[in-house]
Amino acid sequence: MLSLLHHPKLVKLLGYCADGNHRILVYEYMPLGSLEQHLLGACLQDSIHIKPNAKPLDWHTRMKIAAGAAKGLEYLHEIATPPVIYRDFKASNILLDEEYNPKLSDFGLAKVGPVGDKSHVSTRVMGTYGYCAPEHAITGQLTKMSDVYSFGVVLLELITGRRAIDLNRPKREQHLVHWAEPLIKDKRQFVAMADPLLEGKYPIKGLSQALAIAAMCLQEEANIRPLISDVLTALEHLANPNNDEDDGPQAFSLEMITQHASTSGSEMALHDIGEATEEIFESNSYPEANSFSSREQDLNELDAI
Repeated sequence: MLSLLHHPKLVKLLGYCADGNHRILVYEYMPLGSLEQHLLGACLQDSIHIKPNAKPLDWHTRMKIAAGAAKGLEYLHEIATPPVIYRDFKASNILLDEEYNPKLSDFGLAKVGPVGDKSHVSTRVMGTYGYCAPEHAITGQLTKMSDVYSFGVVLLELITGRRAIDLNRPKREQHLVHWAEPLIKDKRQFVAMADPLLEGKYPIKGLSQALAIAAMCLQEEANIRPLISDVLTALEHLANPNNDEDDGPQAFSLEMITQHASTSGSEMALHDIGEATEEIFESNSYPEANSFSSREQDLNELDAI
């Protein structure tokens, strides 16, 4: 399938080798390895891609990677003919060039999307635990919105520095989405959710808006999730350092994200980050969130949003 797909945000297939029982695909070299290796660099010191003294990804590089990956998904969903569902969107499949530009790789599970009047394709459940959309895991039904859910998980990984599934953490923190659900209802917890390796070097408004985007992608009902093109619009704005204190375009981008939800029967409106995220995750019986200490200055800034 990859030989038929051509886009700057997809890894290029250069050739192949078929020798007896051996089958080898040759891709362009991506010198900085995968996004997973950078987010978990401390755990992957033997990686040939990560220098021993390499600095953690800064905030705007993370948003740049998120926007670039969204652009790759946009091509698959809205430009490729027929549309393609990636089905295995995760941090290890996002590769980085020398300028931290992301490209999507490994299309072994990709599926041609529904055509005509069909709303979904039915297939056996595949993908990676922790990234798989709930409707696909339960029913086998697959849509472009299944990829949007997986994108939300990766965006949470970029924001928090946590794995989608991490069995080394306390039980209530092992599943990233379940850990985030109660915290994302309370804007005073947003700072506590940010990756400690960022050392507080991020725009507070950008953090809250990135979390809101992730939350909308992770909505349980697939038809209420935003289109990836609308997510891309918002993330491209967040990736630009010149826009850190610019309210207008950010609000416009986030309104665009909710536009799809409103036309799908949702009454959600993003007037306030705190209200929006509470509406996104309905009041269910989640485990009690751990208490976190936060910077007083950051909390004051969040209250002003």
